Amino acid sequence: MAKKNKPSLSLSHFVGVVVFSLFFFPKSVLGGKQELRFGKNGEFKILQVADMHFADGKTTPCLDVFPNQMPSCSDLNTTAFVERMIQAEKPDFIVFTGDNIFGFDATDAATSLNAAFWSAIESNIPWAAVLGNHDQDSTLSREGVMKHVVGLKNTLSQVNPAEAHIIDGFGNYNLEIGGVKDSCFENKSALNLYFLDSGDYSTVPAIPGYGWIKPSQQLWFQRTSAKLRRVYMRQPEAQKGPAPGLVYFHIPLPEFASFDSSNFTGVRQEGISSASVNSGFFTTMVEAGDVKAVFTGHDHLNDFCGELTGIQLCYAGGFGYHAYGKAGWSRRARVVVASLEKTEKGGWGAVKSIKTWKRLDDEHLTAIDGQVLWSKSRAGLRRKKQVGDAE
Repeated sequence: MAKKNKPSLSLSHFVGVVVFSLFFFPKSVLGGKQELRFGKNGEFKILQVADMHFADGKTTPCLDVFPNQMPSCSDLNTTAFVERMIQAEKPDFIVFTGDNIFGFDATDAATSLNAAFWSAIESNIPWAAVLGNHDQDSTLSREGVMKHVVGLKNTLSQVNPAEAHIIDGFGNYNLEIGGVKDSCFENKSALNLYFLDSGDYSTVPAIPGYGWIKPSQQLWFQRTSAKLRRVYMRQPEAQKGPAPGLVYFHIPLPEFASFDSSNFTGVRQEGISSASVNSGFFTTMVEAGDVKAVFTGHDHLNDFCGELTGIQLCYAGGFGYHAYGKAGWSRRARVVVASLEKTEKGGWGAVKSIKTWKRLDDEHLTAIDGQVLWSKSRAGLRRKKQVGDAE
Protein backbone atom coordinates (compact mmCIF):
# COMPACT_ATOMS: atom_id res chain seq x y z
CA MET A 1 0.00 0.00 0.00
CA ALA A 2 1.29 3.48 -0.78
CA LYS A 3 0.05 6.68 0.74
CA LYS A 4 2.87 9.00 -0.22
CA ASN A 5 4.40 10.17 -3.47
CA LYS A 6 7.50 8.16 -4.23
CA PRO A 7 10.73 9.83 -5.44
CA SER A 8 11.81 9.13 -9.01
CA LEU A 9 14.76 6.76 -9.40
CA SER A 10 17.67 6.37 -11.76
CA LEU A 11 17.90 3.26 -13.92
CA SER A 12 19.75 0.72 -11.79
CA HIS A 13 19.52 -2.88 -10.62
CA PHE A 14 20.34 -4.49 -7.30
CA VAL A 15 22.46 -7.22 -8.84
CA GLY A 16 22.82 -8.29 -12.46
CA VAL A 17 20.42 -10.72 -14.08
CA VAL A 18 23.24 -13.22 -14.57
CA VAL A 19 23.85 -13.43 -10.82
CA PHE A 20 20.18 -13.98 -10.07
CA SER A 21 19.84 -16.67 -12.68
CA LEU A 22 21.65 -18.81 -10.11
CA PHE A 23 18.55 -18.60 -7.94
CA PHE A 24 15.91 -19.27 -10.57
CA PHE A 25 14.93 -22.83 -11.42
CA PRO A 26 12.04 -24.28 -13.41
CA LYS A 27 9.98 -26.64 -11.23
CA SER A 28 10.97 -29.58 -13.41
CA VAL A 29 14.56 -29.09 -12.23
CA LEU A 30 13.63 -28.71 -8.58
CA GLY A 31 11.87 -32.07 -8.45
CA GLY A 32 9.14 -32.97 -5.97
CA LYS A 33 7.39 -30.70 -3.52
CA GLN A 34 9.43 -29.91 -0.42
CA GLU A 35 8.03 -31.38 2.77
CA LEU A 36 7.14 -29.16 5.69
CA ARG A 37 6.86 -30.68 9.15
CA PHE A 38 7.39 -29.91 12.81
CA GLY A 39 10.94 -30.31 14.13
CA LYS A 40 12.06 -32.81 16.71
CA ASN A 41 11.64 -30.08 19.33
CA GLY A 42 7.90 -30.10 18.62
CA GLU A 43 7.85 -26.60 17.14
CA PHE A 44 7.29 -24.94 13.79
CA LYS A 45 8.39 -21.31 13.44
CA ILE A 46 7.17 -18.91 10.75
CA LEU A 47 8.69 -15.53 9.92
CA GLN A 48 6.27 -13.05 8.31
CA VAL A 49 7.72 -10.26 6.16
CA ALA A 50 5.17 -7.63 5.10
CA ASP A 51 5.55 -4.80 2.57
CA MET A 52 9.21 -4.87 1.56
CA HIS A 53 8.43 -2.44 -1.32
CA PHE A 54 11.72 -3.44 -2.95
CA ALA A 55 12.65 -1.57 -6.13
CA ASP A 56 16.11 -1.12 -7.68
CA GLY A 57 18.41 -1.88 -4.78
CA LYS A 58 21.24 0.43 -3.78
CA THR A 59 19.90 3.39 -5.79
CA THR A 60 16.43 3.19 -4.25
CA PRO A 61 16.13 5.65 -1.35
CA CYS A 62 14.52 5.00 2.01
CA LEU A 63 11.34 6.75 3.08
CA ASP A 64 10.41 8.14 6.49
CA VAL A 65 13.75 7.77 8.23
CA PHE A 66 15.71 10.50 10.01
CA PRO A 67 17.64 12.91 7.75
CA ASN A 68 21.01 11.64 8.98
CA GLN A 69 20.04 8.12 7.86
CA MET A 70 19.12 9.08 4.30
CA PRO A 71 22.58 9.17 2.64
CA SER A 72 23.33 5.52 3.41
CA CYS A 73 19.80 4.09 3.46
CA SER A 74 18.36 2.07 0.54
CA ASP A 75 16.69 -1.20 -0.39
CA LEU A 76 19.85 -2.86 0.91
CA ASN A 77 18.69 -2.00 4.44
CA THR A 78 15.59 -4.12 3.77
CA THR A 79 17.78 -7.00 2.58
CA ALA A 80 19.98 -6.68 5.68
CA PHE A 81 16.90 -6.79 7.93
CA VAL A 82 15.67 -10.01 6.29
CA GLU A 83 19.10 -11.55 6.83
CA ARG A 84 19.22 -10.41 10.48
CA MET A 85 15.80 -11.94 11.12
CA ILE A 86 16.78 -15.24 9.52
CA GLN A 87 19.98 -15.44 11.56
CA ALA A 88 18.29 -14.48 14.82
CA GLU A 89 15.12 -16.56 14.61
CA LYS A 90 16.20 -19.44 12.36
CA PRO A 91 12.63 -19.92 11.10
CA ASP A 92 11.38 -23.14 9.58
CA PHE A 93 9.39 -21.17 7.00
CA ILE A 94 9.18 -17.58 5.69
CA VAL A 95 6.00 -15.92 4.41
CA PHE A 96 6.05 -12.70 2.36
CA THR A 97 2.62 -11.10 2.55
CA GLY A 98 2.55 -8.82 -0.49
CA ASP A 99 3.90 -5.54 -1.85
CA ASN A 100 7.11 -7.49 -2.07
CA ILE A 101 8.23 -5.01 -4.71
CA PHE A 102 7.01 -1.47 -5.32
CA GLY A 103 6.36 -1.84 -9.01
CA PHE A 104 6.18 1.87 -9.88
CA ASP A 105 9.86 2.27 -8.93
CA ALA A 106 11.11 -1.15 -10.10
CA THR A 107 12.84 -0.80 -13.49
CA ASP A 108 12.50 -4.52 -14.18
CA ALA A 109 10.05 -6.62 -12.17
CA ALA A 110 11.91 -9.91 -12.50
CA THR A 111 15.20 -8.41 -11.32
CA SER A 112 13.51 -6.68 -8.38
CA LEU A 113 11.69 -9.86 -7.36
CA ASN A 114 14.93 -11.82 -7.47
CA ALA A 115 16.56 -9.22 -5.26
CA ALA A 116 13.64 -8.97 -2.85
CA PHE A 117 13.62 -12.72 -2.17
CA TRP A 118 17.38 -13.19 -2.42
CA SER A 119 18.00 -13.62 1.32
CA ALA A 120 15.30 -16.28 1.61
CA ILE A 121 16.61 -18.05 -1.47
CA GLU A 122 20.19 -18.04 -0.21
CA SER A 123 19.15 -19.30 3.24
CA ASN A 124 17.69 -22.53 1.79
CA ILE A 125 14.71 -22.08 4.09
CA PRO A 126 11.36 -22.90 2.42
CA TRP A 127 9.32 -19.78 1.74
CA ALA A 128 6.07 -18.63 0.18
CA ALA A 129 4.61 -15.36 -1.03
CA VAL A 130 1.30 -13.72 -1.87
CA LEU A 131 0.68 -10.58 -3.89
CA GLY A 132 -0.11 -7.10 -2.63
CA ASN A 133 -1.51 -4.17 -4.55
CA HIS A 134 1.83 -2.90 -5.91
CA ASP A 135 3.66 -6.03 -7.10
CA GLN A 136 2.20 -5.74 -10.62
CA ASP A 137 3.03 -2.06 -11.25
CA SER A 138 6.31 -2.72 -13.11
CA THR A 139 7.01 -4.87 -16.18
CA LEU A 140 4.99 -7.99 -15.20
CA SER A 141 1.25 -8.52 -14.74
CA ARG A 142 -0.08 -10.02 -11.51
CA GLU A 143 -0.11 -13.42 -13.18
CA GLY A 144 3.39 -12.81 -14.51
CA VAL A 145 4.69 -11.84 -11.08
CA MET A 146 3.22 -14.95 -9.45
CA LYS A 147 4.56 -17.21 -12.18
CA HIS A 148 8.02 -15.73 -11.71
CA VAL A 149 7.85 -16.19 -7.93
CA VAL A 150 6.78 -19.82 -8.34
CA GLY A 151 9.89 -20.49 -10.42
CA LEU A 152 12.33 -19.28 -7.76
CA LYS A 153 14.43 -21.66 -5.71
CA ASN A 154 13.09 -23.05 -2.40
CA THR A 155 9.66 -21.48 -2.76
CA LEU A 156 6.48 -23.42 -2.10
CA SER A 157 4.34 -20.68 -3.65
CA GLN A 158 1.75 -21.73 -6.22
CA VAL A 159 0.04 -19.73 -8.95
CA ASN A 160 -3.30 -21.36 -8.10
CA PRO A 161 -4.54 -24.79 -6.95
CA ALA A 162 -4.78 -27.39 -9.72
CA GLU A 163 -8.18 -28.57 -8.48
CA ALA A 164 -9.72 -25.08 -8.79
CA HIS A 165 -10.50 -24.68 -12.49
CA ILE A 166 -12.10 -21.25 -12.00
CA ILE A 167 -10.73 -19.02 -9.26
CA ASP A 168 -10.09 -15.29 -9.02
CA GLY A 169 -6.61 -13.89 -8.54
CA PHE A 170 -3.16 -15.46 -8.51
CA GLY A 171 -1.53 -17.06 -5.49
CA ASN A 172 -4.37 -18.99 -3.84
CA TYR A 173 -3.02 -22.20 -2.30
CA ASN A 174 -2.57 -24.13 0.91
CA LEU A 175 0.33 -25.92 2.59
CA GLU A 176 0.22 -28.71 5.17
CA ILE A 177 2.68 -28.90 8.08
CA GLY A 178 3.19 -32.53 9.04
CA GLY A 179 3.74 -33.83 12.54
CA VAL A 180 7.14 -34.82 13.84
CA LYS A 181 8.90 -37.55 11.87
CA ASP A 182 8.40 -41.00 13.40
CA SER A 183 5.63 -39.72 15.70
CA CYS A 184 2.00 -40.80 15.69
CA PHE A 185 1.24 -37.59 13.76
CA GLU A 186 3.88 -38.20 11.11
CA ASN A 187 1.29 -38.71 8.36
CA LYS A 188 -1.14 -36.01 9.51
CA SER A 189 -1.13 -32.30 8.81
CA ALA A 190 -0.92 -30.85 12.31
CA LEU A 191 -1.07 -27.24 11.08
CA ASN A 192 -2.64 -25.88 7.88
CA LEU A 193 -1.56 -22.71 6.09
CA TYR A 194 -3.85 -20.93 3.65
CA PHE A 195 -2.67 -18.25 1.22
CA LEU A 196 -5.01 -16.00 -0.77
CA ASP A 197 -4.80 -13.17 -3.28
CA SER A 198 -6.68 -10.25 -1.71
CA GLY A 199 -6.44 -8.37 -5.01
CA ASP A 200 -5.24 -4.89 -5.78
CA TYR A 201 -8.05 -2.49 -6.67
CA SER A 202 -11.76 -2.84 -7.30
CA THR A 203 -12.66 -3.73 -10.88
CA VAL A 204 -16.31 -2.75 -10.31
CA PRO A 205 -16.84 0.89 -11.44
CA ALA A 206 -19.49 1.55 -8.80
CA ILE A 207 -17.24 0.29 -5.97
CA PRO A 208 -14.15 2.42 -5.24
CA GLY A 209 -11.01 1.41 -3.38
CA TYR A 210 -9.11 -1.81 -2.85
CA GLY A 211 -9.81 -5.34 -3.96
CA TRP A 212 -11.29 -8.16 -1.88
CA ILE A 213 -11.39 -11.94 -1.60
CA LYS A 214 -13.97 -13.14 -4.13
CA PRO A 215 -16.66 -15.87 -3.87
CA SER A 216 -14.62 -18.28 -6.05
CA GLN A 217 -11.71 -18.01 -3.62
CA GLN A 218 -13.96 -18.49 -0.63
CA LEU A 219 -15.49 -21.60 -2.19
CA TRP A 220 -12.00 -23.04 -2.73
CA PHE A 221 -11.12 -22.21 0.90
CA GLN A 222 -14.31 -23.86 2.20
CA ARG A 223 -13.72 -27.04 0.21
CA THR A 224 -10.06 -27.22 1.18
CA SER A 225 -10.77 -26.63 4.86
CA ALA A 226 -13.53 -29.28 4.87
CA LYS A 227 -11.27 -31.81 3.17
CA LEU A 228 -8.43 -31.21 5.64
CA ARG A 229 -10.86 -31.52 8.55
CA ARG A 230 -12.17 -34.90 7.29
CA VAL A 231 -8.66 -36.30 6.89
CA TYR A 232 -7.52 -35.03 10.29
CA MET A 233 -10.53 -36.50 12.10
CA ARG A 234 -10.12 -39.88 10.41
CA GLN A 235 -8.07 -42.86 11.61
CA PRO A 236 -5.25 -43.36 12.35
CA GLU A 237 -5.07 -41.03 15.35
CA ALA A 238 -8.57 -39.66 14.69
CA GLN A 239 -9.01 -36.22 16.28
CA LYS A 240 -12.16 -34.68 17.73
CA GLY A 241 -11.77 -31.38 15.89
CA PRO A 242 -9.85 -29.84 12.99
CA ALA A 243 -6.16 -29.01 12.97
CA PRO A 244 -5.55 -25.30 13.52
CA GLY A 245 -5.24 -23.13 10.44
CA LEU A 246 -3.39 -19.86 9.76
CA VAL A 247 -4.35 -17.58 6.87
CA TYR A 248 -2.05 -15.15 5.01
CA PHE A 249 -2.99 -12.38 2.58
CA HIS A 250 -2.20 -8.71 2.01
CA ILE A 251 -5.19 -6.38 2.40
CA PRO A 252 -6.87 -6.46 5.84
CA LEU A 253 -10.54 -7.37 6.17
CA PRO A 254 -13.08 -4.75 7.30
CA GLU A 255 -13.27 -6.65 10.61
CA PHE A 256 -9.78 -5.35 11.48
CA ALA A 257 -11.58 -2.09 12.38
CA SER A 258 -13.41 -3.85 15.24
CA PHE A 259 -10.74 -3.12 17.84
CA ASP A 260 -9.54 -0.28 20.03
CA SER A 261 -6.59 0.04 22.38
CA SER A 262 -8.45 -1.89 25.07
CA ASN A 263 -8.72 -5.15 23.15
CA PHE A 264 -5.64 -5.59 21.00
CA THR A 265 -1.89 -6.08 21.49
CA GLY A 266 0.32 -3.71 19.52
CA VAL A 267 -0.42 -0.32 18.00
CA ARG A 268 -2.87 1.21 15.55
CA GLN A 269 -1.43 4.41 14.09
CA GLU A 270 -3.47 4.71 10.89
CA GLY A 271 -6.85 3.75 9.51
CA ILE A 272 -7.80 0.27 8.36
CA SER A 273 -7.42 0.36 4.58
CA SER A 274 -9.66 -2.56 3.71
CA ALA A 275 -11.97 -2.90 0.72
CA SER A 276 -15.01 -0.61 0.76
CA VAL A 277 -17.26 -3.68 0.61
CA ASN A 278 -17.37 -6.67 2.93
CA SER A 279 -17.21 -9.87 0.88
CA GLY A 280 -17.95 -12.05 3.91
CA PHE A 281 -14.64 -13.91 4.10
CA PHE A 282 -14.37 -13.44 7.86
CA THR A 283 -17.73 -15.17 8.33
CA THR A 284 -16.58 -17.90 5.95
CA MET A 285 -13.53 -18.54 8.15
CA VAL A 286 -15.61 -18.57 11.35
CA GLU A 287 -17.98 -21.12 9.80
CA ALA A 288 -15.07 -23.32 8.68
CA GLY A 289 -14.03 -23.64 12.31
CA ASP A 290 -10.31 -24.29 11.87
CA VAL A 291 -8.79 -20.81 11.41
CA LYS A 292 -7.10 -19.47 14.54
CA ALA A 293 -5.32 -16.43 13.11
CA VAL A 294 -5.11 -14.21 10.04
CA PHE A 295 -1.93 -12.32 9.09
CA THR A 296 -1.85 -9.31 6.77
CA GLY A 297 0.22 -6.25 5.85
CA HIS A 298 -0.79 -3.20 3.77
CA ASP A 299 -1.15 -0.68 6.63
CA HIS A 300 2.48 -0.24 7.60
CA LEU A 301 1.94 1.71 10.82
CA ASN A 302 -0.37 -0.88 12.36
CA ASP A 303 1.12 -3.95 14.02
CA PHE A 304 -1.62 -5.16 16.35
CA CYS A 305 -3.36 -8.48 16.95
CA GLY A 306 -6.95 -8.55 18.15
CA GLU A 307 -9.33 -11.48 18.67
CA LEU A 308 -12.79 -11.49 17.14
CA THR A 309 -15.15 -14.48 17.34
CA GLY A 310 -12.28 -16.82 18.11
CA ILE A 311 -9.97 -15.64 15.32
CA GLN A 312 -6.93 -13.44 15.88
CA LEU A 313 -6.58 -10.68 13.27
CA CYS A 314 -2.94 -9.62 13.06
CA TYR A 315 -0.85 -7.07 11.22
CA ALA A 316 2.89 -7.63 10.84
CA GLY A 317 3.89 -3.95 10.72
CA GLY A 318 5.90 -2.38 7.91
CA PHE A 319 9.17 -4.13 7.05
CA GLY A 320 10.65 -2.39 4.00
CA TYR A 321 12.67 0.82 3.94
CA HIS A 322 11.29 2.03 0.60
CA ALA A 323 7.79 1.80 2.08
CA TYR A 324 6.14 4.63 3.96
CA GLY A 325 6.67 4.44 7.69
CA LYS A 326 7.42 6.73 10.59
CA ALA A 327 10.86 8.08 11.45
CA GLY A 328 11.89 6.72 14.82
CA TRP A 329 9.35 3.88 14.69
CA SER A 330 11.43 0.84 13.79
CA ARG A 331 10.64 -1.39 10.84
CA ARG A 332 9.47 -4.75 12.14
CA ALA A 333 8.62 -8.38 11.44
CA ARG A 334 6.26 -10.89 13.02
CA VAL A 335 7.23 -14.35 14.22
CA VAL A 336 4.73 -17.15 14.94
CA VAL A 337 5.53 -20.43 16.67
CA ALA A 338 3.20 -23.41 16.83
CA SER A 339 4.05 -25.93 19.57
CA LEU A 340 2.91 -29.54 19.86
CA GLU A 341 1.66 -31.30 22.96
CA LYS A 342 3.28 -34.37 24.46
CA THR A 343 1.31 -37.59 24.25
CA GLU A 344 0.81 -39.99 27.17
CA LYS A 345 3.55 -42.17 25.68
CA GLY A 346 6.00 -39.27 25.59
CA GLY A 347 5.85 -38.57 21.86
CA TRP A 348 4.61 -35.52 19.99
CA GLY A 349 0.93 -35.09 19.28
CA ALA A 350 -1.36 -32.28 18.09
CA VAL A 351 -0.76 -28.53 18.28
CA LYS A 352 -1.22 -27.26 21.85
CA SER A 353 -0.49 -23.55 21.35
CA ILE A 354 0.30 -20.82 18.83
CA LYS A 355 2.37 -17.87 20.05
CA THR A 356 3.65 -14.71 18.39
CA TRP A 357 5.97 -11.76 18.90
CA LYS A 358 7.54 -9.06 16.77
CA ARG A 359 11.15 -8.01 16.33
CA LEU A 360 12.29 -4.47 15.63
CA ASP A 361 15.11 -3.56 13.27
CA ASP A 362 17.07 -1.81 16.00
CA GLU A 363 20.49 -2.49 17.45
CA HIS A 364 19.33 -5.49 19.46
CA LEU A 365 16.51 -6.81 17.25
CA THR A 366 14.30 -6.12 20.25
CA ALA A 367 11.44 -8.59 20.70
CA ILE A 368 8.11 -7.02 21.70
CA ASP A 369 4.45 -7.89 22.28
CA GLY A 370 4.77 -11.59 22.96
CA GLN A 371 1.36 -13.21 23.25
CA VAL A 372 -0.51 -16.50 22.99
CA LEU A 373 -2.76 -16.38 19.94
CA TRP A 374 -4.44 -19.71 20.60
CA SER A 375 -4.12 -22.64 22.98
CA LYS A 376 -5.87 -25.97 22.99
CA SER A 377 -6.59 -25.76 26.71
CA ARG A 378 -8.14 -22.30 26.47
CA ALA A 379 -10.27 -23.36 23.51
CA GLY A 380 -11.48 -26.37 25.50
CA LEU A 381 -12.49 -24.19 28.43
CA ARG A 382 -14.36 -21.87 26.07
CA ARG A 383 -16.31 -24.79 24.59
CA LYS A 384 -17.24 -26.04 28.07
CA LYS A 385 -18.47 -22.57 29.02
CA GLN A 386 -20.55 -22.36 25.84
CA VAL A 387 -22.14 -25.72 26.63
CA GLY A 388 -22.82 -24.61 30.22
CA ASP A 389 -24.39 -21.36 29.07
CA ALA A 390 -26.60 -23.27 26.64
CA GLU A 391 -27.83 -25.54 29.41
